[in-house]
Amino acid sequence: MEFDKRKRISMHLEIAPLIDIVFLLIIFFMLTANFIIQPGIKIVLPKAQAAEPQKEEDIVIFISEENKIFLDNQEIKIAELKDALRKKVEVSKKKNVILKADEKINLGLAVEVMDIAKQAKAEGLVISTRTVNKRQK
Repeated sequence: MEFDKRKRISMHLEIAPLIDIVFLLIIFFMLTANFIIQPGIKIVLPKAQAAEPQKEEDIVIFISEENKIFLDNQEIKIAELKDALRKKVEVSKKKNVILKADEKINLGLAVEVMDIAKQAKAEGLVISTRTVNKRQK
């Protein structure tokens, strides 16, 4: 008597197409990550160890390295800053002004902007910094 030998079904999984798909996904994510940029003004904030986070609801003044002044991302001349800032302070719930200035700007310009903010009836003035880890000193 002869027994029928069971035929083994060999399953073979092709890995090459899977690798191709993974590589395409990696390339896709690498390319899209390069296109995600934050629009804004390029400044390097000074470092401070005692810095505390502030909410961004306040009025923000930027001073770039080229000594250009921006009021809420709109470039403005220093002569026009007082009137524009006064209007913003009047309609704002919080009457605080945050000054984000590049660390390489002229100190005199920063003091002049702070003085204009006080003349525009700003109740508080915060100088924005970036925090420093104690190991980065």
